[in-house]
Amino acid sequence: MTDSPRRLRVSILDDYRDVVRTLDCFSKLQGHDVTIWNDSMSDAEVLAERLADADVLVLLRERTKVDEALLGRLPKLKLISQNGHIPHIDLDACTRHDVIASSALTARPSYPTVELTWGLILSAMRDIPFESAALREGRWQSTVGLGLRGRTLGVYGFGRLGSMVAQIGVAFGMELLVWGREGSLERARDAGFRVAESRQALFEESDVLSVHLRLNEATTGVIGSDDLALMKPTALLVNTSRAELIQPGELLRQNQERIPLGRYAAPEEVADAALYLASARASYVTGASLTMDGALTPLVV
Repeated sequence: MTDSPRRLRVSILDDYRDVVRTLDCFSKLQGHDVTIWNDSMSDAEVLAERLADADVLVLLRERTKVDEALLGRLPKLKLISQNGHIPHIDLDACTRHDVIASSALTARPSYPTVELTWGLILSAMRDIPFESAALREGRWQSTVGLGLRGRTLGVYGFGRLGSMVAQIGVAFGMELLVWGREGSLERARDAGFRVAESRQALFEESDVLSVHLRLNEATTGVIGSDDLALMKPTALLVNTSRAELIQPGELLRQNQERIPLGRYAAPEEVADAALYLASARASYVTGASLTMDGALTPLVV
């Protein structure tokens, strides 16, 4: 008689909205011991205690860092499942501990991110959240919004997402201005879009600047106070990539130092009411984008 396969102990991390168990692909884990963690935990001591018996980790996006300090305390771990780019996983440490890191990169763009980008742009330029709240308080049209037609849309990083954001900008009648690595500039020229004369010109000329850069060692903190100071007082900065692309605290410092104030929409920054800010981390992911080919594949944008 053949022994049945051993039940695996699977831990799914950072499922803030408890959505994974509602997905069709979750049934693939039937027969295994599955634990879903709905909070966000960065304390290595707590993580090591929680995951001590785990055979498999399923990671959502890049929310939990998996490095030598953690892997060294997870002797039973054999597999990490993650869709997309994995800068938060120390692959060398995985190799040392005989842990397989399985990640599937897909050619499918992150459409929800593009939709979110334009949701933030329209909400900010037309003051939609503020006006919606004002209407509920009995006030009608407290502000005068800004239109998009004829304004300059800067796109910092012209990859799959940046190019789609640019195409929608054209549909709104905006003037396009692109900056990024040489590959981005070549693709933008081939698509017929104007390339900025310099990085400085991108920040100076953009009425709306949308950032679409991948986070890595070279891009961490790539946008600093000098860049923000170049922007028009009425310009809008939209960052639907990673908060770490902007040097910590610089948006808040601009809030304190610049009058009149520029308008910023960045999902992972927090500011007071004087700084226009859209906190929209929850809108990155749609139900469809959590799955691919029937497998549990958390979206990374």
